[in-house]
Amino acid sequence: MDLIIHNHSGVHTLVSKQVLHQNIDAVWEFFSHPKNLDWMTPPDMKFKITSPELPDKTYQGQIITYDIFLLPNLPTNWVTEITLVKEQELFIDEQRFGPYTMWHHEHHFIKDGEHTLMVDKITYKLPMGILGDLVAQKIIEKKLMEIFTFRYHFCERCFNKI
Repeated sequence: MDLIIHNHSGVHTLVSKQVLHQNIDAVWEFFSHPKNLDWMTPPDMKFKITSPELPDKTYQGQIITYDIFLLPNLPTNWVTEITLVKEQELFIDEQRFGPYTMWHHEHHFIKDGEHTLMVDKITYKLPMGILGDLVAQKIIEKKLMEIFTFRYHFCERCFNKI
């Protein structure tokens, strides 16, 4: 697993890379269905999509609402918008309402012969400026590492049959 976190001017960036041993058609088919988010989220986060209607495919302009426990006993309502979709290449979700001052998540899918390189780039900013960074940054970094480690192992089982 290739997972890197950068901190710059109060903005934090996490980059995750994973080679999936499936062609881009199969990978895109799975990741472009919002309902599959549940499978890739650690169970202790109690992730639940609350959008009344959820289409089969992600599309630009789509609003997705959900409840999630980022921390134990702390339910959070989150609203994201899919701001860009490039078929079999990229989609971006951005927080419209939720726990972060800023959340921008790029999901890249790069064809590599019969395999697919999946690259996630999350850029976020915590609320309360320097105080938020001092109090919560290490907690949030740890949680994001847990989430992407869980997802890495899920994808290994699902796409790499490990």
